[in-house]
Amino acid sequence: MEADKSLVSGSMALLVLKLLEDGDKYGYQMTSELRQRSEDVFHLKAGTLYPLLHSLEEKGLVTAYEREAAAGKPRRYYHLTKAGEAALREKETAWHTYADAVGRVLGGGACCAGT
Repeated sequence: MEADKSLVSGSMALLVLKLLEDGDKYGYQMTSELRQRSEDVFHLKAGTLYPLLHSLEEKGLVTAYEREAAAGKPRRYYHLTKAGEAALREKETAWHTYADAVGRVLGGGACCAGT
């Protein structure tokens, strides 16, 4: 099942930075890994990924370089910078705060009885 695009759009930078945390990757590799790690929930298209990567590059959160592929044209790899690592930590903290709050609301319960 594919995720609701309105829920995903704000978190895509976080997910891409997280993918790069464990090593440099090229575009198709990122889309494949995201799909695999999300158990087929996230389907990131090139038309969404590359503008996002360019934006992260402009902000200094990732750098890009080309490397020869085994067959075919060179691939463009993306690398997480120190600033990108710091941004990833901030985004993870913000996401956990948000997700916890949503979970509390969805879970209901008697949090506010008597108010």
